[in-house]
Amino acid sequence: MLFPPINFGAVEEGLYRGAIPTEINVPFLETLNLRTVVLLEHIAGTEEIDPMWNSYLEENQIELVRIGEEVNGSQMPPGTKSSQPISEELVLRAMREVVHSSKYPLMIVDSLGKHRTGVLIACLRKLQKWNLSSVFSEYRRFASGKRKIQNEQFIELFDVDLVNIPLQAPPFLQFNSASAIPVLSSKTVVAESNISV
Repeated sequence: MLFPPINFGAVEEGLYRGAIPTEINVPFLETLNLRTVVLLEHIAGTEEIDPMWNSYLEENQIELVRIGEEVNGSQMPPGTKSSQPISEELVLRAMREVVHSSKYPLMIVDSLGKHRTGVLIACLRKLQKWNLSSVFSEYRRFASGKRKIQNEQFIELFDVDLVNIPLQAPPFLQFNSASAIPVLSSKTVVAESNISV
């Protein structure tokens, strides 16, 4: 029997989200053929990782990218709790990983797979030109009734122009910058040019 991590979800083809996996989730994770895991930490370097999962990552050469919050240009001391919402810097650092297809298949995780992961995915949805109502609906579904108003304000005000989409972006982020329409492949363009009216 396979057990996905808490709050697991497929965001797009090859992009997944959830809570930090534990030993029981390893057989399920094997089915994803992950190349990268992005761990969004509340305080840099403090999230506990199940030793079995850590071994799995090393044995399977899966890159673990740990991205934590910083305050006043330095990392928060261990044991410090912050009531601050997720920072723009954390979202932008994580987005740099998400926009590169060479990192895929990729999974985004945090302690419960709710708020930090939810905000990052919501900002990704804005980048994909989703309407704000749909973005909030998805965020709230994974927040399990514990939505944070400051996170929703952050999502609404997030400036997608701060995200640089490289040429090697995953297909769901390949847009024609002038029209925000996914770029057509050369086969599609050739097929359309052969159509007579």
